[in-house]
This record gives sequence, C-alpha cells and structure tokens, in this order.
Amino acid sequence: MLSVLRNRTYRHLLTAQVIALVGTGLATVALGLLAYDIAGKDAGSVLGTALAIKMVAYVAVAPAVGAVADRIPRRALMVGSDLIRAAVALLLPFVDQVWQVYVLVFLLQSASAAFTPTFQAVIPEVLPKERDYTQALSLSRLAYDLESLFSPALAAALLSLISYNWLFGGTVVGFVASAALVVSAVLPKPGAAPRTGGAYAKATAGTRLFLAAPQLRGLLALDLAVASAGAIVTVNTIVYVRDHLGRSAADVPMALGAYGAGSMAAALLLPRVLDRVTDRAVMLRAAFALVSVFVALAACTSAGAGAWRWPALLATWAAFGAGGSLILTPAGRLIRDATQPADRPAVFAAQFSLSHSCWLLTYPLAGWLGATAGLQSAVLTLGAIALASALLAARLWPSRGMTYGTGSDEPTAGDGVSEGRSKIPAVCSVRQ
Repeated sequence: MLSVLRNRTYRHLLTAQVIALVGTGLATVALGLLAYDIAGKDAGSVLGTALAIKMVAYVAVAPAVGAVADRIPRRALMVGSDLIRAAVALLLPFVDQVWQVYVLVFLLQSASAAFTPTFQAVIPEVLPKERDYTQALSLSRLAYDLESLFSPALAAALLSLISYNWLFGGTVVGFVASAALVVSAVLPKPGAAPRTGGAYAKATAGTRLFLAAPQLRGLLALDLAVASAGAIVTVNTIVYVRDHLGRSAADVPMALGAYGAGSMAAALLLPRVLDRVTDRAVMLRAAFALVSVFVALAACTSAGAGAWRWPALLATWAAFGAGGSLILTPAGRLIRDATQPADRPAVFAAQFSLSHSCWLLTYPLAGWLGATAGLQSAVLTLGAIALASALLAARLWPSRGMTYGTGSDEPTAGDGVSEGRSKIPAVCSVRQ
C-alpha cells in the first residue's frame, strides 16, 4: 500500500490532507468546548446547529463549485480554500455570541466544500493506474481514521497545558501548511474535456449517475445509518461527558478518541475480511450492528449512577466507530466498480454531497432532541432511523447480479467478492 507514496505529487497532496485533517480535529474539540462555554447545558443544540450549517455548506456549495471548477486553476482553488479556512480559524477564539459561531462555521465549511471535491478529482489524474488509485483510496480512509484517534489525543495533551482557545491556533497552522504543500506539488493538466451545458446540468450530472445504480442507492441508505450513529457521537459527546457523567473537559477528547480507535481497527482488519466476504454482506451487517449499538446506548443512558458507565460509553463509541468504518471504507470500491472511468470524478463528487445530506438531517436531530427532549429521546429516534436505513439498503441493493472484478471495466463470471455490483451502462452516462 505504501508504494504509492513514491509518487512525489501524491505524497505532497496526501501530507497536505493529513495535516489539514489534524487541524480540523483540533478545531472540532475546541468548538465543542467553546459551545459549552457560551451555551452551557444547551451546548448540544448549539453544536448540532453549527454542524448542520456545515452540512448545508457541503451540500449546497460543493455542487456549485463543481459547476465552475473547470474555469479555475485547481491549485489556486485548493490553496485559496486553505487560506480562507486558516483565516476563519484565527477568528474563532474571539467570538462570544452564538450567531458569530454560525457565520464563521459556514465560511469555514464552504471553503472545505470547495477544497475536498477538487482534491478527490485530482488524485485519479495524479495516479492514473487503477491499482495505485485503489491504494490511494485506502490511504485516504486510513488518514481519516488516524486523525480521529490522533487529534483527540493531541487535544487532550494540549488541554493539560493550555486553554482550548489555543487549539484553534493548531488549526491555523494546519491549513497554512496544507496550502504550502499544495503549492509545492506539480499537478497534471486536466485530462478530460470540460463538460458543456448549463451550470445546473453540470452540477447535477454526477447525482443522476449515482442514483442510476441500485448498489449506490443502497449505499446512500447506508450513509444515513452511519450519519445517525456519527451524529450522536459528534454532537452529544460533550453533553454525555460533562453533564450526564459529570466528568472533566479533558475526557471529551478521550471519548472521541475511542470512536476513532474503533474506526481505525475496523479499517485495518477490513482488507482481510473482504477477501472472504462480499462488500454487500460486510456493509449490511455493519448497518444492523449499528442498530444493536444504539440499543446498548439506550440502556446505558437510562441506567443510574455507576463507575461502569464511563468505560461503557467508551466501548459504545468504539463500536459506533467500527460499524461506520465497515460501511464507509468499501464505498469507494462500489463507486469505482459501478461507473465508467470517465464518470468517476462526478460520481465521487455526488457521493460527497449526498452523503453529507444525511448528516444535515441527523446533526440537528441529535442536538435539538438532546437539548429539548433529553438524550434518551435522541438515541431512540436516531436508532430508529438507522434501523429503517439498514432495511432500505437491503431492499435497494440487489443480492445477486452481474459481477465485476475490481478495477476492471469488463464483467467476470463472478469473483466471490463483487457480488451485487453492476456497472452503470454507457447509456446512463449523463453527458451534456
């Protein structure tokens, strides 16, 4: 897997991604503590709204940027996005009103919505060989998992020495370093001709391609199950740790780290599992496992006082992380195998936007229900959504069908791994 790092351009881009992720991880911890300082017990509601604003930016801004991205040099777009994010992070420590948090979060995440799809579209051109590109997808997933583990641990260490406001400084450094690495990378010229037609047609082409494949429609339902679990963790960890369990602020990153540890463990084990089990079987079983974890969390939430509740929360968070990773990690394989090569950048961009639409629903639900109706109501509601999503995915994603070997554009007789995958036929390609 590490052989792909011999490519200098990809190595610089991956390093830029990792550094920016660490900065974002520090900001996530700091933002939760900032919300608690401003809103107290309503911190979950404030954080849930802020994260919903983040998802609005992702869902609305990413397609709009995609429609005009071919008119802007990609290096300039990514560097500009990094610098905007650094400037916003620099301002966050000085806010003292909830509305200020919302405005800055929207600006920061709009810049992220411009950076991430552009980064994803560049990598296939930097690594044109299918094997290299597959390795790059695996490394990118592992980078997210490692960040989920490392950033909370780093935040915990820093919080023992400094106040949380200084964590935003680490975010600024991360984005500036990311911009410098992008500048140092030699990006290839776009290989594909730009799409023609109106802005709306170009912005929605990837979504129409995505929804044309049954397994990708199933993937969208699975994304909603992952978002239901992830929203409980992201939005209500601060409330569980500080109010429900009465623990210190330093334990917040430890709980988030448990979620990252579970995700990373699943990602490391998954390649061996996929050698023996189909993508569909792994992902659907993981979705129903998430429902079981919700049941366990509901039991822990309703339980009385006891020292066991803290390790139980850590174990539950780790299980949520593992289940989410088992669904998200193979997603790139589904998209790659279900689409024609020329359509993959648009379909990956559609996955970015559509998956974040799921988080746009679950983030405010987790925050508002937790603040107004209590944590138990939030757990039961999102658990019900996860169950409905898992059942819908099983129905939308056929268990049998034409199979394709990984990285191949031709059907095989069946490889024992690709069950349930069917490539979008050429006639479904939306080209304007």
